[in-house]
Amino acid sequence: MTCRKGPKGEDVSLLGYGCMRWPTITNGEGKTVIDQEQVNALVDHALEHGITYFDTAPMYGQGESERVTGNALSRHPRSSYTIATKLSNQRTDWSKDAAIKMYRHSFEALQVDYIDYYLLHSVGGTSGNLDCMEVLKQRFFDNGMFDFLLKEREAGRIRYLGFSFHGDQQVFDHLLAMHDEFRERGNHLWDFVQIQMNYVDWRLAQTRSQREVNAEYLYGELARRGIPVVIMEPLLGGRLANLPQHDADQLLQRTPGASPASWAFRFCGSHPGVLTVLSGMTYMEHLEDNLATFCPLDPLTERDFAMLDAIAADYVNHPLVPCTDCKYCMPCPYGVDIPGVFSHYNKCVNEGFIDEDRQDPHYRKARRAYLVSLARNLNLLQQAGHCIGCAQCVQACPQHIAIPGTMRRIDAYTEQLMSDTSPL
Repeated sequence: MTCRKGPKGEDVSLLGYGCMRWPTITNGEGKTVIDQEQVNALVDHALEHGITYFDTAPMYGQGESERVTGNALSRHPRSSYTIATKLSNQRTDWSKDAAIKMYRHSFEALQVDYIDYYLLHSVGGTSGNLDCMEVLKQRFFDNGMFDFLLKEREAGRIRYLGFSFHGDQQVFDHLLAMHDEFRERGNHLWDFVQIQMNYVDWRLAQTRSQREVNAEYLYGELARRGIPVVIMEPLLGGRLANLPQHDADQLLQRTPGASPASWAFRFCGSHPGVLTVLSGMTYMEHLEDNLATFCPLDPLTERDFAMLDAIAADYVNHPLVPCTDCKYCMPCPYGVDIPGVFSHYNKCVNEGFIDEDRQDPHYRKARRAYLVSLARNLNLLQQAGHCIGCAQCVQACPQHIAIPGTMRRIDAYTEQLMSDTSPL
């Protein structure tokens, strides 16, 4: 395993385990729950092959990720792993009492007496009528939690303090300005920062969405200050593992046998300021493929970077929904499987099953593939047509997707295909 040096010089695995999407099973009561046995096997294999960094949060896995991750890791010596978790108060009470209760619960669920990497979770967003700066103040500063966490770090219950960023550049710049002020006084503030980075968002995040910030800027500002960078969404919600075929063929021709995902991970790992690259490895085959990429890492060449730049430019011209399957928007009060709808649509785009021209010879095949796949993956009540446009999900989306409007667009396309009475 290729390693990088942590804030105090310790080795950190360049591949980190993202614990948002653990494997699930249906229990005896018919409920979908995380499969603890599979999680244990994945964690054991990861530790055996050099992965030391595990990232979770109170809200992951419908609130169960910390507990399940803690169960799996506590079977191993505490010195063999590092845990990152977060103050995920963006959708709850912003009071200090509620925040401290969440903080204390993380220790209990993870079965630890210190947390290695603790983050202010998902900073940069808005809420209701509050702008991004006001939300930041109320979540962490006005309630005294920022000062509380600094004292917890001083006491050793938090080893490293950082934040994960989604959203407005004003917030990012403000938090780094705070870091500079601390440093001028001979102190330090942020031990690390987590950002979304991949070869599409490196220079084209703002092309995908005006509310996004290019990763080249985020990484550059952190590297200039010597702040270690943790990477989330290296695969852009899995979409860079399932590229349009002509883009995937370019990568395969360059490195036969290597997966498209491996190229995305190599892109992130080739930047020297990156501490670890998070991957939500739900299945053993994901873990094995990523271990092959990072044991050891083969850094990209300048020619490789140029090729990925060209693929990124081609990628943003495809009408994909920028959903990363984080499920922050869930549950929908009306039963719509929001990430499931987007995942199905994106899959059909990537596989060439979106075709609106009925005169196109490919149309009939594309129509059949789209509708058959839809029926297999989503029941009728989960589909886009059941979105009523309440917009409850919009504030929760870190990718700033206009979810109701996107649902209407997908539903209109689906209705167009279904209104065609020709046989499938």
